[in-house]
Amino acid sequence: MRVLALGINYSPDQTGIAPFTTGRCEYLAARGHQVRVCTGFPYYPAWRVRDADRGRLFAREAVNGVTVLRSYAYVPRRVTAARRILHEASFVASASLRALIGPRPDVLFVVSPPLGLALPAVLLSRLWGIPYVFHVADLQPDSALDLGMLPPGLLARALYLVERLAYRRAALVTTLTDAMRRRIVAKGIAEAKVVLASDWADPALFSIPLRGGGEAFRRAFGLEDRFLVVHAGNMGVKQGLDVVLEAAAGSRRDPDVVYVLVGDGAMRASLEGRATALGLSNVRFVPLQPRTMFLDLLAAADVCLVTQQRTVADIVFPSKVLTLLAAGRPVVASVSPGSEVARVVREADAGLVVPPEDPGSLREAVATLRGDAAARDASGERGRAYARRHWDRERVLSEMEARLLRLTGSPARVSTLSPEPDHVR
Repeated sequence: MRVLALGINYSPDQTGIAPFTTGRCEYLAARGHQVRVCTGFPYYPAWRVRDADRGRLFAREAVNGVTVLRSYAYVPRRVTAARRILHEASFVASASLRALIGPRPDVLFVVSPPLGLALPAVLLSRLWGIPYVFHVADLQPDSALDLGMLPPGLLARALYLVERLAYRRAALVTTLTDAMRRRIVAKGIAEAKVVLASDWADPALFSIPLRGGGEAFRRAFGLEDRFLVVHAGNMGVKQGLDVVLEAAAGSRRDPDVVYVLVGDGAMRASLEGRATALGLSNVRFVPLQPRTMFLDLLAAADVCLVTQQRTVADIVFPSKVLTLLAAGRPVVASVSPGSEVARVVREADAGLVVPPEDPGSLREAVATLRGDAAARDASGERGRAYARRHWDRERVLSEMEARLLRLTGSPARVSTLSPEPDHVR
């Protein structure tokens, strides 16, 4: 089976959609299928292109059996709604050209966001006479309007038209959660056409000790004896991380509790500036860590945070939830009570759910877990058991392969096609 994937983020981007697009492509390649991916140059979540990639329009490389075709995308230094639209549009244009001049695949696998990739998906699908799968990791128009990033009007209506086109022309629409699936079906898409295709938990996370460990991270950042409350991941608009700074301000008199914000994103500079203005010595900002140190960071965390703005409910499901539960970390989720995150944390009994944008409730939940080590351990154990049941990597990826094989009419066996030669142009 010959697969062409379209997605703006790919390895070595470390967070967000990239690890899962990479994982899907590399799984299929390892199974013997011929896989190409049209993607951008690495930039996320720091929103900075590597020096070595500046000025490059296209690049080609082979990584773990996947032919990776990179194309230009405008990456703004300061992210605004207008600049994000230009960023996505530039990639859609360059990736469309890159895909068009390549050989005909048997199936397209398209990852949204960006929603605009629906346009080349429809075009290429019709031109080549092949099916495409539209994988929805974020209900982008709903998200933009709910978060106030995009006002109602002509542009919003145009996005919804593109969304409708994407869903109706796709052979299959996949998404991460039941709640997201229901939203898509409610837009007039046949139920049978919309299926779940969740992300998965990194198998290495299950080896993190449930208690103890993390000494290397604590030593590296001078946090040996502190109670660590950790946010790890993207620092963007959806996360609403101001609530963490306000909670930290309320507990600044307790020097043993430190709020650690690990990662990068569009809001990081603003958050750092506010923490400095508030004089928050109990808040540490830590850059993205290499894999080994990231695993040690999770082992060091006493409590982990998942925060979302109030308006975020079922439009997105952060992959960090899978990570934290698989790692056996007790969670405080500052999210809408009706959100998918809240449902999962409650169903797993993996921690505490508190109202969003409520620093007092977040601070009290942290204090509750801090005062009960047995409850923290039990929450971690239950969360890990839940992750094993629901987010097994082999099961998720084998189901994806089976769906693609059915769409293409290919026999359910490993392809004999070889990946393209390893070289960079």
